[in-house]
Amino acid sequence: MEHAKHMRIALCNEVLQPLDFPAQCRLAAQLGYDALEVAPFTLNSDPLSIADAQARDYARIARDHGLFISGLHWLLVAPAGLSIVSADAAQRQRTVEVMMRLIELCALMDGRYLVHGSPKQRSVPPGSSREQAWARARDCLRKAAEHARACELHYCLEPLSTRETDFVNTVGDAVRMVEEIDSPGFKTMIDCSAAGQTERESVTELIDRWVPGGHIAHVQVNDPNRQGPGQGAMDFGPILRRLRTLQRTGAYHGIIAVEPFDYVPDGPGCAARAIGYLRGILQEHGSDH
Repeated sequence: MEHAKHMRIALCNEVLQPLDFPAQCRLAAQLGYDALEVAPFTLNSDPLSIADAQARDYARIARDHGLFISGLHWLLVAPAGLSIVSADAAQRQRTVEVMMRLIELCALMDGRYLVHGSPKQRSVPPGSSREQAWARARDCLRKAAEHARACELHYCLEPLSTRETDFVNTVGDAVRMVEEIDSPGFKTMIDCSAAGQTERESVTELIDRWVPGGHIAHVQVNDPNRQGPGQGAMDFGPILRRLRTLQRTGAYHGIIAVEPFDYVPDGPGCAARAIGYLRGILQEHGSDH
């Protein structure tokens, strides 16, 4: 994957719902974003019904607005009934089939990575031990990792806070899975909101610990209060400066994604505040245009 000269900022597209995809692209470009990070369920209630030609068309629409699709996230929201930890082997196989198709769609949309959050679809089910859930998840994720590698993408397991799931809550947990699977196509990532709620180390310390070794392929920027960056107590200045330094060495690819959950004052307003705040940090420190 190429390394850009400047930090590129993506917006998670569900923030701009209920606008249709062209309108999302139009507004994101007007606000100054470089890309959209796409939740597949926003494109179709059943993402498996998205044809190859449609996927390529989404990439074209983004390009027509001066954007690109950076990657996919919120992968297993739809179709319903998916799980990577279920005791039901058929259910896990169906989930793997969905994961495989989403990887293909990401490649068709010219994306670079997929973020596997999906807390409800990975929480340890009743009657199963954590060890059983881990082994089942590892088997599913290993298959996704190999498919992602073949498609020249990164499939990223996202650590999430304990308020969302009881499975893989820290970067350290995710790194263990990355090391057990041991595939160039499988990485982890940092969600600043989740990290601020769960980790003992700061986000900057996590970056210093895990990015240089190649474990981290993506960072989502949001505050622990679940609003956008700049709308809470977390200082994103040190985070962006550290990522820019690592970007220049080639250790980080140079995309961050804005992913608020609580839109204040609303989706477009939250997106506007976030891009202004982040661009201001980058410009203040002379680390970007």
